[in-house]
Amino acid sequence: MQHSTAEKGLNRSVLGNDFKWGVSVSAYQIEGAHDADDKSPSIWDMFTNRKGYKGHNGNVACDFYNNYRSDLQLLKSLNVPNFRFSLAWPRIFPASGSYNSKGTDYYNRIIDYCLELGIEPWVTLYHWDLPHYMEEKGGWTNRDVVGHFENYAEVCARQFGDRVKHWMVLNEPLVFTGAGYYLGVHAPGKRGLLNFLPALHNAVLCQAQGGRIIKEICPQAEVGTTFSCSHIEAYRNKESDNTAAKKVDALLNRLFVEPALGLGYPFKDLKILERIQKYMKPGDEKLMAFDFDFIGIQNYTREVIRFSLFTPYLNAALVTAKSRNAPVTAMNWEVYPESLYHVIKKFSAYQGVKKIYITENGAAFKDILLTDNRINDYQRRDFIKNCIYQLYHAKSEGAKVDGYFVWSFLDNLEWSEGFRPRFGLVYVDFKTQRRIVKASGEWYRDFLAGEAYLY
Repeated sequence: MQHSTAEKGLNRSVLGNDFKWGVSVSAYQIEGAHDADDKSPSIWDMFTNRKGYKGHNGNVACDFYNNYRSDLQLLKSLNVPNFRFSLAWPRIFPASGSYNSKGTDYYNRIIDYCLELGIEPWVTLYHWDLPHYMEEKGGWTNRDVVGHFENYAEVCARQFGDRVKHWMVLNEPLVFTGAGYYLGVHAPGKRGLLNFLPALHNAVLCQAQGGRIIKEICPQAEVGTTFSCSHIEAYRNKESDNTAAKKVDALLNRLFVEPALGLGYPFKDLKILERIQKYMKPGDEKLMAFDFDFIGIQNYTREVIRFSLFTPYLNAALVTAKSRNAPVTAMNWEVYPESLYHVIKKFSAYQGVKKIYITENGAAFKDILLTDNRINDYQRRDFIKNCIYQLYHAKSEGAKVDGYFVWSFLDNLEWSEGFRPRFGLVYVDFKTQRRIVKASGEWYRDFLAGEAYLY
């Protein structure tokens, strides 16, 4: 990083007193208690028990379901003022049309304890754990999911809206539709365009409808939704590579935000999307749009793209970081903090985007537990510091970014990758459930106290 003399010693104060600092988690990845209090299986329960990495599943995970009080106390000790977590749909509706008060009681306890500790709860309505009974009827490919989701959103808003002031409707819809219904590498493991396109459209409808319902019930709340984003670059300055990069950008970065903004699908740059019109009904274009109070950007890396004849629909291929001799994380993602600057600037340029929060950013590296029970994860610490600097850089140029949440508070189940990749500020021994704050967590604690700097 290059810094000016005037920037020497940047701490949290340079981003203002109203800037929101936090951490993020999701229900399936940390809760465990997979069948407690009448919870039914989600698509991820089914998927990991069938084909999880080395048999890893979320049956216990971090056992946050039973440890939430001590975990939230730990969070408080780290000076974290905002906690983003998700609700497990099959805890609240374990069967079709069957409301489970034990599920809402659990989340009421979490919300109340957060507030008791002075931690602001930020709630994600849907973070990938669709009830399995819905998948048996087509899941996201079945338009009936929209009505079920509307009912779920209404119940959650009425149950929690008196205390929850920040809502996110969907988490990374491109990932759960693309990886789950096109590539088949995430739950529920479906493949092909005939699954992806209806799932995509139904998710776009749920994104907007969920926002409308929450805002109607909780008019004073901030309502947003989150997107997975990557800075896209062409490998070479050639027309073929530039065209390929534009197509990938339309898919990865524009596919869900533009319908929400009333701009429709990016048909011009991704012609294959025109086939989605067979799943659209009259009036859908209007239903796809909602005036969100904010959007959540979730960024980890950049993607370098070249032209390829062998990739259907896109004619584009990823030039891997390893092939470019670039440093990588444990997920084989390029270490490139500048990506955050670029995606903030990109999304801030949309006229309809009012405010941006970075709702996920972090990195998985190999953590080594030392004999003195310390974990000196300096790579993660430095990655987070560099990303916050890139955020500061974008904000200083007028970008509409007002918050930053580290992924993740705890090491957790990293979906189909199992427990192997560790993203946490806090180390979790999954055999004993012991928690150890890593060097990155100690730095973030001190940074949030105004006692540590970006460099």
